[in-house]
Amino acid sequence: MIDWSLQAAAPNNGKVALVTGAARGIGLGVAAWLIAEGWQVVLADIDRVRGSKVAKALGENAWFVAMDVAHESQVAVGVAEVLGQFGRLDALVSNAAIAEPHNPPLESLELARWNRVLAVNLTGTMLLAKHCAPYLRAHQGAIVTIASTRAHQSEPDSEAYAASKGGLLALTHALAMSLAPEIRVNAVTPGWIDARDPSARKDAPLTELDHDQHPLGRVGLVEDVAAQVAWLLSDNASFVTGQEFMVDGGMTRKMIYLD
Repeated sequence: MIDWSLQAAAPNNGKVALVTGAARGIGLGVAAWLIAEGWQVVLADIDRVRGSKVAKALGENAWFVAMDVAHESQVAVGVAEVLGQFGRLDALVSNAAIAEPHNPPLESLELARWNRVLAVNLTGTMLLAKHCAPYLRAHQGAIVTIASTRAHQSEPDSEAYAASKGGLLALTHALAMSLAPEIRVNAVTPGWIDARDPSARKDAPLTELDHDQHPLGRVGLVEDVAAQVAWLLSDNASFVTGQEFMVDGGMTRKMIYLD
């Protein structure tokens, strides 16, 4: 289990990764993992206060930029800041999302809410890819998008979230075709992941019933997703593009949802 604040970074490998939605949960886990492997990591998040604190806690190999990925002007400025600071960009992890599987019932779902979820969860990745592609191409870079098993099997009242993540997978495949061979593009699709901070996991562990629903007897951790993302960004995955990697404990067609 990673303690975000106590990671001793590996020697700097000269590579720079931009991770969005990085102030908490999966994005934070990915950032911490990459730093431990020697990357310089730019944490992008809409939460300026938390993002700045998280970057400071992660140490000298972390840098923060405020960004709402649904606004192209903010994406363009943020990417320009990254290039101004580091002079290069080698990887993009598009994790920013409105992560609420339960929306209001369809009859109560407002168009503004639908549009916002799709803008952050789907359009944001397109905007990031658009503005990062020239710099990723220069370094044979890679993009990893973070999807969700809700793209394959949904819950009631999750129309906006499920649609955005399903569209994200289609976008991932399309980007892989458009940006090859210089840029590899893949998706990681988590299932039930305990995305809380390590201290919260320790103070309020999941119940035995939570774990019993899974074939391996445990709920997934942020680190499970982070490790998969790190592998996809590594030279060990140089032949991999346009693929979806599920990190869900084998539960995609078997998940039991409890009220």
